[in-house]
Formats: sequence, C-alpha cells, structure tokens
Amino acid sequence: MLDGVMLLWFLLTALSLLFVVIDIRTTPASPVLKWGFILLIAYTGPLGAFLYVLGCREPLPGIHERYIATRWKQVLGSTMHCVAGDGVGILAGAVIASVFHLPKVTDIALEYALGFGFGWSVFQSLFMRGMAGGSYVRALSSTFFPELLSMNCLMAGMVPVMTLAMIHAPASHNPSGPTFWFIMSMALLVGFLSAYPMNWWLVSRHLKHGMMTVRPPNESANGAAHGTTHDIHKPSEPTGDMQQKSMPPMGGDVNPVSNSVLAWMTILSFLVFGLGLFIAVVFGGL
Repeated sequence: MLDGVMLLWFLLTALSLLFVVIDIRTTPASPVLKWGFILLIAYTGPLGAFLYVLGCREPLPGIHERYIATRWKQVLGSTMHCVAGDGVGILAGAVIASVFHLPKVTDIALEYALGFGFGWSVFQSLFMRGMAGGSYVRALSSTFFPELLSMNCLMAGMVPVMTLAMIHAPASHNPSGPTFWFIMSMALLVGFLSAYPMNWWLVSRHLKHGMMTVRPPNESANGAAHGTTHDIHKPSEPTGDMQQKSMPPMGGDVNPVSNSVLAWMTILSFLVFGLGLFIAVVFGGL
C-alpha cells in the first residue's frame, strides 16, 4: 500500500511542480519567493501547489498587492521562504548521514547545522541582502535570530516524523530509494506547519518579511506607477528592470522588539525543539 501512496504522491508532485514552474513566471512576486515556492512544491507536492494558488498566485491582473496583504498570506511567504532554504541544507545533511551511516543524533545535528547554515547565510542573507542596504554582513546580523527561531520550530516538527517513520520503513534509510524522499517530504510538510506560528510572531513584529510583490517599472497595479513590496526591511535602490517599494507596517507592534522579549522567544523556540526531540526519544528510540 505504501508503494501505491508514494507513486501517487510523486506523480502529483511532478504535475504540481510542472504547473507552478510554468505559471509562476507571470506572477509578480519577488524572484527569491518564486524559487522558494518551486522548492516548497518539490518538498510538499500538491499541498504546496495549493498554497501557491491560494496565497500567492495573482487571480486577476493588477491586484497582487491587495491579494497578498492579509496577515496569513504574509506569514505563508515567510514560512515558505524558511522551509525552502533550510530544506536544501536539511536534505543534504540527511543524504550525507545516510551514505556514511552516521548515528541518529549525529544525523540530526548535521541536518540542523546545514539547514540553518544554508537558510541563514544564503537564502535569507545573501539573496535578500538588498533589504539590508546591500550589505551582506548587515543582512547576516539582522536575520540571525529570526532564522534561528524559525529553524528550531521547523526541526521540532521534522525530527519526530523522520524518527518514527524510519522505524517502520527500513528502506527509508537509503537515499537512492523513493521511501527516503517520501518520508523527508512528509517531515518537511509537518515542519512547515510547526514553524508557521513562530513565523506569524516574527512577521507581526516585523522581524521577517512576508509575501512580496515586484513589478516592472512600466507596469501599473490598479493605477499605481510602480509595484510594491510587502516587507519590513528597507529595500535597496531600484536596479535593472524591476522596482520595488516598501509597504507601510502591516499592523502589530511597530516598536522594535526588546532584547528581553527576543531572548524569551529564543528560549521558547529551543523548548519547542526540545519537545520534538523528546517525542523522538520516547516514541522513536532516538
């Protein structure tokens, strides 16, 4: 039965990925978020495609800015960006651990290190450095804690799923087989759900960006001369063929988050991660 479920899942994932790769070219979203959605759908199949259509795809020309303005869609963009970037490192760590038959604890530590490292240094800081005035160092500094909090919650959902599933499916230890990738897809999907609440807090406190709209300078949106970017960071100066502007704050606390609040949320994120590890130890024999 599992073979049939996996076959159906991979077939639907291939069709979903094909649809989004073709369709997203006309969606006036940030290029980084476009690649993020493509990666997310590679991980989560038709469910990722459903989220793309419901939360990002422009239903009618010129209304993308208003369509993505609701908070839950902003948080969808933030969480998707986190899972897409971190997922690359996590999958790389899982493959390396499987090939070299590393112990489970080492496997999880490697996945965490590579996931956080790639998500923070590349997907968050390198690709989005324009929002930090073009400074990569400044981008690294401003995205460290938001990425850390989100990563902890992502892994809190992933670790129990991976551990429990691999007990009941021995073939899942082999990255050359479909079972491995199916279980990692399910783990990333659960990780997306577990990271969503923390990303809601981060977006509402303007510590992470949400969904973004980017339009060519000659394209109007309901009469506007230029596109807008739903983001809380200061954007870079317009360059090339695309322009973007920052939107007003999306509600929530417009004051900077105090160090004490950030410290408590960091502790909370590690407690959530610890809960995921506890479940993996008790029920998965980690």
